[in-house]
Amino acid sequence: MDLASNKVLVFGIEGFTGIHLSEYLKNTGYEVFGTSYSDTKDDFFQVDITCNDDILRALKAVVPDYIIVLSGISFPAHGNNEDFYNINTIGAINILDVLIQLNQNPKKIIMASSATVYGNLGTEVLDESLCPKPANHYGASKYAMESMAKNYFSRLNIIISRPFNYTGVGQMRHFLIPKIVNHFKDNKKNIELGNLDVQREFNDITYVCEVYKKLLECNGKSIILNISSNRGIQLLDVIEMMNKIAGYTIQVSVNPDFVRKDEIKTLTGSPEKLFDLIGKLEQVDFKTTLRKMFES
Repeated sequence: MDLASNKVLVFGIEGFTGIHLSEYLKNTGYEVFGTSYSDTKDDFFQVDITCNDDILRALKAVVPDYIIVLSGISFPAHGNNEDFYNINTIGAINILDVLIQLNQNPKKIIMASSATVYGNLGTEVLDESLCPKPANHYGASKYAMESMAKNYFSRLNIIISRPFNYTGVGQMRHFLIPKIVNHFKDNKKNIELGNLDVQREFNDITYVCEVYKKLLECNGKSIILNISSNRGIQLLDVIEMMNKIAGYTIQVSVNPDFVRKDEIKTLTGSPEKLFDLIGKLEQVDFKTTLRKMFES
């Protein structure tokens, strides 16, 4: 397939995922454009996805072959709950409405939801057959987006992804893994955390980028998929890996202010449906990811 003229428009390109994904796609032959809420670079359009006129301007200028919607608030502890719904739900659906208004029908539209839509179901391995039960406003806003987007399945080529936790170089410090790594980079002797008995997937960002590329190129549409690996890692195991990478032992204490009452204790996902569609993918071990973050 000749990708030279295949244009990808990434809504939310300035974020952690967007930065890594745009470079990954460029390196594999795609022509990448992006929108940013605040930045206007050569291939960026300044777009507020709650404003249809902003979306329309970007879509008319690019006429993309592919769209990836990453725009949104991705930090569950964000202070204003209304923002989750205005941006993650209504803003995302605005993009679909403007596409229909312009009579544009890209080859593929990937809309990023989140594994937090599952909530705390008490199931060790979460798959797409489970009924979502979000436990916070972030998860609820993403589930509302999914519910609305399914109404467009008959008119647009949509895949909804539910990424489980992932990390890598450049992720903001307020997320859990960068917080831990940066404590070691700063040679701090103590770290305060919330719930210590949680287990998460903690996938590598490159794995996620490869999944998104394969989803763009697959034949699937009108589906909801986990971006997962079922590779659960205990938080205290992350601390132990970092102790070895940094060469010293950090002291861990629990700060009650960091303990979330609605914390999801176990969040790992089945990749079976994903791999059935795009083939099985491997990724680097998590200690390699941590080391890259520590040495960057």
